[in-house]
Amino acid sequence: MRLIDEIKEKAKKNPMKIVLAEGEDERTIKSAKISLDEGLAEIVILGNADRIRSLGQSVGLDLKKIEIIDPETAPIEKYIKLYIESRSESGKRITEGMAEKLIRRPLYFGAIMVSAGDVDGMVAGCSSLTATVVKSAQLMIGLRDGITSPSSYFIMSVPNCPYGEKGNFIYADAGVNPDPTPQELAEIAVSSAYTARDLLGWEPKVAMLSFSTKGSAAHHRVDKVIEATKLAKEMAPDISIDGEFQLDSAIVPEVAIRKVKDPSPVAGKANVLIFPDLDAGNISYKLTQYLAKAEAYGPLLQGFAKPINDLSRGASIDDIVGVIAITSVQSQKR
Repeated sequence: MRLIDEIKEKAKKNPMKIVLAEGEDERTIKSAKISLDEGLAEIVILGNADRIRSLGQSVGLDLKKIEIIDPETAPIEKYIKLYIESRSESGKRITEGMAEKLIRRPLYFGAIMVSAGDVDGMVAGCSSLTATVVKSAQLMIGLRDGITSPSSYFIMSVPNCPYGEKGNFIYADAGVNPDPTPQELAEIAVSSAYTARDLLGWEPKVAMLSFSTKGSAAHHRVDKVIEATKLAKEMAPDISIDGEFQLDSAIVPEVAIRKVKDPSPVAGKANVLIFPDLDAGNISYKLTQYLAKAEAYGPLLQGFAKPINDLSRGASIDDIVGVIAITSVQSQKR
């Protein structure tokens, strides 16, 4: 069974309520209907109800069972109060007018619905920049305890691959942080480990990647990964995290035996790959997707207090349905 099919089966056992913020995109409407019909989630769509229903009719979809909310006209008094209170706690003074102007925007409306507990998670990004989705989540939902910056990951499923978790991997960060500090890189590693455990049911084996394996090269970029590995181990001593590793040392047992002299719970067995910067992560996931014909789900977001996920602007309907299922399973874990 494909990994995404396993996730869908988990979603069906307890479908959660997911808001789709970009309701006037045809892909959103089609994926909402499929998700509802397959029992992956309860769905709320944001946007103008007349336009959404008209678009649904034009593509032959009956949207009667899908809740539609228009952020421009919906009552938002409790959301304004919630947002002002949350910003006051951080020392920021926000007026009701400022709060309303922001919350009337669909991404922010959807995110504060999650924060308020009116829905369990949000999916957006097929017509919005990743940076905008991240900003809405930071302002309206906030970060998990112990996390100072959000990050992203891809779930990669590589056909006919003996490495990782039966050919499946988490790649992080591949969508948000261009040049993470050692502390941020450590947080990415720990967040990704929890994602592997909570979402996928794996025992995470986290490899901190570099162009060096255990001191084989000396460079300040290698030093960053070494420091991040030390910090990550301190943050999560119960998780198998090791590095620095070249990719082959991380995932290929035969190479790990030759290159890694000290015992390691990760070398040659890694299923979570942490890249030193966004260049490496983004290039690697696209190489894997196109050259290895891998399925790539993401960029999915992590580090937030509640589930919110991003989509590529080129996302297909199948991609969106998959991310809805992922968000539903993440919400179950909350």
